[in-house]
Amino acid sequence: MLATTITCPNCLLETDAEAQVCLHCKAPLGHAAVLAEQELVTTELSLEDAPVAPEVLVPRLGDYLIEEKLLTQGDLDRALEYQKTRLAKQRPVLLGQALVQLDLIPQEILDEAVTHQIAQLQAALTQSNAELEHRVDERTAELQEALNKLTELNQLKSNFVSNISHELRTPLAHLIGYIDLFAAEAFGPLNNEQNEAITTLQEAYKRLQKLIDNLLEFSMLSQGQASLRMHPVSVREMLEVALSKTQSRADERQIKLRHKAPQESMVINADAEKIAWVLEQLLDNAIKFNQDGGKVQLEARREGQHVTLFVKDSGIGIPNEKLEDIFESFHQLDSSSTRRYGGTGLGLTMVKRIVEMHGSEVKVQSKLNQGSIFAFTLPLYG
Repeated sequence: MLATTITCPNCLLETDAEAQVCLHCKAPLGHAAVLAEQELVTTELSLEDAPVAPEVLVPRLGDYLIEEKLLTQGDLDRALEYQKTRLAKQRPVLLGQALVQLDLIPQEILDEAVTHQIAQLQAALTQSNAELEHRVDERTAELQEALNKLTELNQLKSNFVSNISHELRTPLAHLIGYIDLFAAEAFGPLNNEQNEAITTLQEAYKRLQKLIDNLLEFSMLSQGQASLRMHPVSVREMLEVALSKTQSRADERQIKLRHKAPQESMVINADAEKIAWVLEQLLDNAIKFNQDGGKVQLEARREGQHVTLFVKDSGIGIPNEKLEDIFESFHQLDSSSTRRYGGTGLGLTMVKRIVEMHGSEVKVQSKLNQGSIFAFTLPLYG
């Protein structure tokens, strides 16, 4: 007579059909069917309503139990196979649940093992957090020290620039005085060659005087000593002043210098002297970094309750990766000893700071060999 088997509704393993209890999980076969029906109903509940077993926080539970000699490898393999069977029947269980259901370990031992491993994980996490905080503190201290040194160096640089500029002013004043006396023929008449030499000297001292003035202004801006004298300023008049100061330099290079502004009268609230200097500096750069016969345009455009000032040129342009660098103090796009264009590298740094003091920012657009556009916006007065 052939023996018949049935599937235990509790552990889903094959067992003797005539037995009263499952040969694997020892569950009464009569009650197991009821328990199975209840479990099917439970699995249909939302996962949000199901409690999370602590075991899900513990990795490699089986290996731990074997290491602690609480479980054999054979029992672990049996529990894993049981898990696969339950999963195939869409009634998955955790490894610990499988071990308990198969009577391979008591529930108390499982709970102790899970609790112990969770405690170890918490201790490891606490230690890792402490080490991380220590590294962050060390790195923060290093960065603060570097910042302090950088601030000190910047202060020393500003002090040096200020001191050297003041020291240069006195001898320069003497040079200017005597050169002007020679130009006025106070020491006797000059021939044509001498007049040309005096003119060259005058142009040179004007450049040197402008350089020293810029160094002093940069020092004041760097040390936060500069202030604004705000009052209503005519945009058209400011454009004309800036153009008049740069027209001769444009003519020397045969560069077409133009300006464009609405016919309506526009008045802004600004430090007229400093904004005029900003425009002059931007125009100087547009002329300097241009080709002979190029174009430079100074434009004012009303945009709502603001006026945007543009300086456009047809010059050499700026590489995209260098656009942020051009505002760094003493920075030159070409810093080699054979560089073609002169200057201290302070102009755009000062332009940026003065515009920011007015609550605005300088925006730049540029394309190599096509030209650049510098722009900033100021509010209308009133």
